[in-house]
Amino acid sequence: MSLKSLKKQRRIQVVALAAVALVISTALIGYAMRDGINFFRSPSQVMEEPPSPNETFRIGGLVEGGSLIRGDGHEIRFNVTDGGATVPVVFAGVLPDLFSENQGMVGTGRYVDGVFNASEILAKHDETYMPKEVMDALKEQGVYQDPNS
Repeated sequence: MSLKSLKKQRRIQVVALAAVALVISTALIGYAMRDGINFFRSPSQVMEEPPSPNETFRIGGLVEGGSLIRGDGHEIRFNVTDGGATVPVVFAGVLPDLFSENQGMVGTGRYVDGVFNASEILAKHDETYMPKEVMDALKEQGVYQDPNS
């Protein structure tokens, strides 16, 4: 074999190895992120097309006034609304300090038997901030009024 054909063969092997490594790394990244990608849904979207009980997603809206019930232990129940629909939420844990009725929130969890079982609750972090997804969902229902206008 000539030196030229050895270089060509080596180049083909390197390219093939790089392609295999790229495919494997893409598959591993996809596998690792399968539970990390949480789609956002508004309460109206949840009621129109209820997700399967094993799907983890994010829900956001306003905590409905008068719906906050603190049960025994750490269990908290409340309703989240976007003005068009309301979804009951149950959460076992410590709520963020800024969590309150008639304020924006985002929760991560699963919708099982008509109740959103939250594993995490996030609240706005100051008087003016509201997550973009929540604001868009509230605007779509005609509930959100921009405080700057």
